[in-house]
Amino acid sequence: MRRQPRDRVSEAFEAVDRTGFLRPSYRSQARENRPLPIGHGQTNSQPSTVAAMLRLLSVAAGHHVLDVGSGSGWTSALLGHLVGPTGCVRAVELLEDLVAWSRENVSQYSMPWVEIHQAAPPVLGLPEYAPFDRILVSAEAGQMPSSLVDQLDVDAIMVAPIAGRLCSVRKHRDGGYTVRRHGHYRFVPLR
Repeated sequence: MRRQPRDRVSEAFEAVDRTGFLRPSYRSQARENRPLPIGHGQTNSQPSTVAAMLRLLSVAAGHHVLDVGSGSGWTSALLGHLVGPTGCVRAVELLEDLVAWSRENVSQYSMPWVEIHQAAPPVLGLPEYAPFDRILVSAEAGQMPSSLVDQLDVDAIMVAPIAGRLCSVRKHRDGGYTVRRHGHYRFVPLR
């Protein structure tokens, strides 16, 4: 029987171990396919969900990526592996304690092309660094976050949970966009 080749997302999961992005009391559960608490009512997302989101995002080396809701920094580091040193990941997190922890966690991987920023409410994302080739949103919006769509480049993709559905959004040259829905998921709310 022939073995299937590893895809880029699988390679990123092998390179960036979830264990180091969990609180010590949950590290023994790192291989479990479920969300795990990281404090402040936030979670480190279920690995199969993260993998599905990254595959939908279709990140290439050299991409300029926005990671909304970096939490523990795990998705930021996974994205950093995918874009490589010719790309850039700018992550944003609302909670100050998680910003510091995320920076510490990502620093273990020597990826200077991954930056963790403190969110500045009421601004969503990092419009000052737009446009982005890809945007990953790890918190659920009640409706389409138009301010994030505005931060996408032409023909760029955003993957986000919106009103209980995982959506991939592709922006068009005229400023419009196409939405594809990919199943039902639960996330912490986007604030």
